[in-house]
Amino acid sequence: MGAVAAARDDSELMLRVKAGDKASFDLLLDRYRAPVVGFLYRMVQNQAVAEDLAQEVFLRVYRARAGYEPVARFTTWLFRIATRVALTWLRDGRREQGQESVDDEHAGAAVREIADGRPSVEQTLVCEARLEEVRRAILALPGKQRAAVLMHKYEEMEYSQIARVLECSESAVKSLLFRAYENLRARLAHMA
Repeated sequence: MGAVAAARDDSELMLRVKAGDKASFDLLLDRYRAPVVGFLYRMVQNQAVAEDLAQEVFLRVYRARAGYEPVARFTTWLFRIATRVALTWLRDGRREQGQESVDDEHAGAAVREIADGRPSVEQTLVCEARLEEVRRAILALPGKQRAAVLMHKYEEMEYSQIARVLECSESAVKSLLFRAYENLRARLAHMA
């Protein structure tokens, strides 16, 4: 199914949810739960919190069903809600420090996979340290800059869609991304 067909299908499903069709909501939940959790995890850097926030996002989607209008893509509307939930959580200072994340577990698995290949242990450790430094640099960005970078690089959204999610102009998105990438370049200049 093409992107346009999927977008049209998503809007149609949400209109069915608006009309009271619970099965359509379940389809949307199945389709978008993993991408939303992934986006939220990259925003908050905690898997358990990302799962909880995703539940909040879909609860808000369901509660807002009566007012849903397919003016923009369903994914734009969905990620707008997810971004607001994440930014609110970050702003309210509910971040818990020092908790082990799923990425820490996966990083260990990735190291084991890489260690079986050609790179030396030293190369693997350097690569792992660089990835962690990039993650920390992204996490250090202000909330809206971080959200814009994650949507642009990880979700591969276009400027226009990011603008609709963040409720700003495309030029504001370009400016956000420019400042974010400048911040990242400055923080990571020593890695070049």
